Amino acid sequence: MRIALAVSLVAFLIGIAPAAQAADAATARPNIIVILSDDMGFSDLGCYGSEIQTPNLDALAAGGVRFTQFYNTARCCPTRASLLTGLYPHQAGVGHMTGSRAQEDGYVGELNNRCVTIAQVLKPAGYATYMVGKWHITSHDTPAGPKDNWPIARGFDRYYGTIRGAGSYYDPGMLTRDETVISAFNDPQYKPPADEPYYYTNALGDQAARFITEHHNGANAEKPFFFYVAFTAAHWPMHALEKDTAKYKGKYDNGYEPIRRARFEKEKQLGLIDPKWELSPQAGEWDKVKNKDWEARCMEVYAAMIDRMDQNVGRIVSALKETGQLDNTLILFLQDNGGNAETTGRAGTDKRADAPTLPKLGPDFIEIQGTPKRTRDGWPVIQGTGVMPGPPDTYIAYGRGWGNVSNTPFREYKHWVHEGGISTPLIAHWPGHIARKGELEKQPAHLVDIMATCVDLAHADYPKQFNGNDIPPMEGRSLVGALDGKPLDREAIYWEHEGNRAMRQGNWKLVAKGAAGAWELYDVAADRTEMHDLASSEPGRVKDMVGKWETWAKRAHVIPWMWKPQYGQPDAPEVAAPPGKLLFELKVGDDLAKAAAPRVKDRGITVDAQITKWAADGVIVAHGGLAEGYSLYMKEGRPAFAVRRQSELTTAVAKDVSPQGPLHLTGMLAKDGTITLSVDGKVVATAKAGGCLTKMPVDGLQVGRDAAGAVGDYKTPFPFAGEIGAVKIQLSKD
Repeated sequence: MRIALAVSLVAFLIGIAPAAQAADAATARPNIIVILSDDMGFSDLGCYGSEIQTPNLDALAAGGVRFTQFYNTARCCPTRASLLTGLYPHQAGVGHMTGSRAQEDGYVGELNNRCVTIAQVLKPAGYATYMVGKWHITSHDTPAGPKDNWPIARGFDRYYGTIRGAGSYYDPGMLTRDETVISAFNDPQYKPPADEPYYYTNALGDQAARFITEHHNGANAEKPFFFYVAFTAAHWPMHALEKDTAKYKGKYDNGYEPIRRARFEKEKQLGLIDPKWELSPQAGEWDKVKNKDWEARCMEVYAAMIDRMDQNVGRIVSALKETGQLDNTLILFLQDNGGNAETTGRAGTDKRADAPTLPKLGPDFIEIQGTPKRTRDGWPVIQGTGVMPGPPDTYIAYGRGWGNVSNTPFREYKHWVHEGGISTPLIAHWPGHIARKGELEKQPAHLVDIMATCVDLAHADYPKQFNGNDIPPMEGRSLVGALDGKPLDREAIYWEHEGNRAMRQGNWKLVAKGAAGAWELYDVAADRTEMHDLASSEPGRVKDMVGKWETWAKRAHVIPWMWKPQYGQPDAPEVAAPPGKLLFELKVGDDLAKAAAPRVKDRGITVDAQITKWAADGVIVAHGGLAEGYSLYMKEGRPAFAVRRQSELTTAVAKDVSPQGPLHLTGMLAKDGTITLSVDGKVVATAKAGGCLTKMPVDGLQVGRDAAGAVGDYKTPFPFAGEIGAVKIQLSKD
């Protein structure tokens, strides 16, 4: 009898073992990999309509779900802040860009202490945490730090990548391993294959695969992991390996429209868009492009950058397969904003020298300029129409016409919150857990949902307090149900960037362009390309939605904002400066709008200021903001003259504290980019920018403070605490 019972018990246990193992597998917490690409449009992947070869991402899409209405925040830094914290970017302190240093709470340009990252939430839940790639959510982006907002301090166990937003793909500046700033050429832990140059996208793919393998083989193998992979592709500069570019030779010789039309048709065939939607207007006329070979080459290189990124996504997937971790890994792929209309490096007519003309740089040299002046082997970095992009000594963006192609079928670009600026693919792949293979998920969702999804899957506790600070609740909803087609329960999604603002509620979208722009209203179910503004015919709906947007904006630290005019105030009429005016005589308190300010584009600038009562800190004159501008100021007793050109900051700073008495300060920007700072007629500092300002600054000019984005290294408005006498600004002749 006992033998029979024992046999029966063994049989029972054998019978339930597979069921128990299956139950354990079903409840096992997955690895989570979030892959973020940079400055790509809605239609740039093959599985979203493109001609660009992306077989690895296409395969993930075929084995998972593609979202057709997923949204980002329209810009690099805010997207990264929102994705990592599960909050709207202003709540995390990054309503604009790093370096903003604005006085308004939502625009300090730095992750604040009232938010936590996914890594900081998942680590206490037993997850290992890894990151490779672009960080770009701290203003402290030099080797000196401080590093309390760098990845390791924000919860990641391992890190390899760049702290700032852009740079060379062949020699990235501020490259960092864990918390140590390195160069690509003095890193003992990574060298590219002997027959290939260092290329940042490859390095990120290789390091990601390495971290995955080391996790599997190491002491943390029993832990699930969270991995944030932030490629810089395809952000400018257009740098690509020639073997990748060669695949696309001739592909774009017929210009923008044929490619855009082909993408539009493919999107309809794939079911990504409603065939009834109109295609938004084409930007740029190919017949009027003067250098078609150069313009086509820009897009060839852009395509090659995406192609190479996809190859490295494949490298990551292979590492998961090789370590047996693919089946229990949720992979999410998305983009940080829409295609880019910025004109970086597209002006001018630089020519390549016959040989390197500058001294070579050793392997220990650390590049801290956003736009490098030279390659490591001594070639000057060149820009301008006709400079064929791709090699290390070029620094060029692909331009507005191709940005419009990337965003097919939508309007606008990165920066703006019309659909072209905020629409991103989202691919979700999780073998054995997502039953819908190759299907589309058409309900709207947003970056803030990523944190909620991770917390849900990790069985983690999102904190109400962290390090003694109150933490706002998550703004998002878990996407786990949506992966199976279940509805998301949400009231609305909101946006603001640079005064561009929007709200999505059901099928209705409220949107405005610019700080003083009028509200527009669209039925996105019928017209997601935003071709037919219904605001005038739906005034009640507009009023109701505006009220909800304003309530959110106050709660989320969006308003008051750093833009002019302040939200809800009328746009002051601009009095334009005479076109030929070269001398401006100003006084403390002057505040000139863009049209009334000196027309500084492509001109030399001399700022002359009399300080009648000394003070250690404050702005004397500031014109412009984070993209283009100049500022004469005092900081910690030392005079400084800062120039922003194509977002890159170059500053001449006096070595010594100035005498504490009346001063005569002069800051000069020559047409060749030479910056000179003088005190009482004596030169005390020089620096070298890339040239004149390339655009008229959007922000105006102030005497005695900086009212908008910070031109220099200070937190706005940084008012001057002393007294300012006469101020003159002299422009050079053409």
